[in-house]
Amino acid sequence: MKETAYAKINLALHVRRRREDGYHELETLFAFVDAGDELTAVAAERDFLRVTGEFGGALDDPFGNIVAKALNSLPHGAGWAVTLEKNLPVAAGLGGGSADAGAIFRMVARAHGLPEDWHARAAKLGADVPACVESRACIGRGTGTELEAIDNDLAGVPVLLVNPRIPLATGPVFKGWDGVDRGPLEGTDLRTMTLAGRSDLEAPALALVPEIGDVLDALRQTGAWLVRMSGSGATCFALYDSVEARDAARDGLPDAWWTLAGLLR
Repeated sequence: MKETAYAKINLALHVRRRREDGYHELETLFAFVDAGDELTAVAAERDFLRVTGEFGGALDDPFGNIVAKALNSLPHGAGWAVTLEKNLPVAAGLGGGSADAGAIFRMVARAHGLPEDWHARAAKLGADVPACVESRACIGRGTGTELEAIDNDLAGVPVLLVNPRIPLATGPVFKGWDGVDRGPLEGTDLRTMTLAGRSDLEAPALALVPEIGDVLDALRQTGAWLVRMSGSGATCFALYDSVEARDAARDGLPDAWWTLAGLLR
């Protein structure tokens, strides 16, 4: 079996309050790009994970990898030998690990079906995992695990992802949030809510990795109709009216930056 772990972006990310359990109450617009990591699985005597790809070296503990944890959390018959081609940067605000886990859930669904409590099992692996299992645009509330359908009028929009190749852990970014509730998501369709939305983690991420500002500034000069940081950073994204505009923008960026061009799903 083969499955793409679609890159996740947060078209908007509103942090509403700190919770007593240490997490944060969020409202976010999940969207997914039609590219990402690639997973393959073949039958084997036991579960086995091999990691390849440009960013495979960042995952040095295959038994602690979220892919292995996803496999362990689901009944999937005999052993699976899984190869993960890691094309997305790690600690980048793209839900890379969560997307990989989501791909495992979809593969198990095709092969055996998922248990009725799959959503709870996915949420135990990470707040983004339930959304990544579905890998379609939706609203996330609570810690991001409470999903709500939305009219997706952005499917097929050209998108460019850019990362300055600097990993950024989620915890310190959330810790740097100023605690100010700037209001809820507004609107009824994805485009309206996106344009009216914001990224409340952009300021604390910039404080930790100022190079994010260079990426945002560069993208704002490319004719994109929206430029924003995804998740807790450091990846930023830009949305365009045409593939030609997106590709021209990519050609004009520094070679040292990581980029991915695709379409929103």
